[in-house]
Amino acid sequence: NKSVDDKFKEIAPAKVVLRLFLTRQNYQINVYHKLLKELNARHVTLVAVSKTHSPSRILDFYHQGQRIFGENRVQELLSKAEKLPADVEWHLIGHLQTNKVKYIASFIRLIHSVDSLRLLAEIEKQAKNAGRTIDCLLQFHVAQEDSKFGLNPAAAILLLESEAFRAMQNVRICGVMG
Repeated sequence: NKSVDDKFKEIAPAKVVLRLFLTRQNYQINVYHKLLKELNARHVTLVAVSKTHSPSRILDFYHQGQRIFGENRVQELLSKAEKLPADVEWHLIGHLQTNKVKYIASFIRLIHSVDSLRLLAEIEKQAKNAGRTIDCLLQFHVAQEDSKFGLNPAAAILLLESEAFRAMQNVRICGVMG
């Protein structure tokens, strides 16, 4: 019998992803470049959290070389995706409802918030319809607030050991988010 830690080591090689919230302090391009240089030296992927920011502000970072942006709402993501260059790599970092997966399945790079087998099954279905594989992170409930979403370790193991998950071919679990 494997421990919880052993189960999660089997998911995928560790990859560090840092989220940068675009604020006045780090909006200065020179601060951004210094941070990016430090992160690249450590093989850390930077996801610029662009929620609540205008496409023009996001475009400023795009012109400086940032290509990975995270949104927490599907509606806002869709609006920005149609206004920004096609080579932007979009991450969904907020809670995702199953009825909204179909809107992002054709282009989303990584879903950070898979909190149920039901959601994962819908991602699988929509990814298959789009003819692609979607990378996902399992979301763990680590907050003290009941209003937050996520799996507990036992539920995650059940999901990963389920026949339904084993049959999936269009989703890839790349890690966890808490």
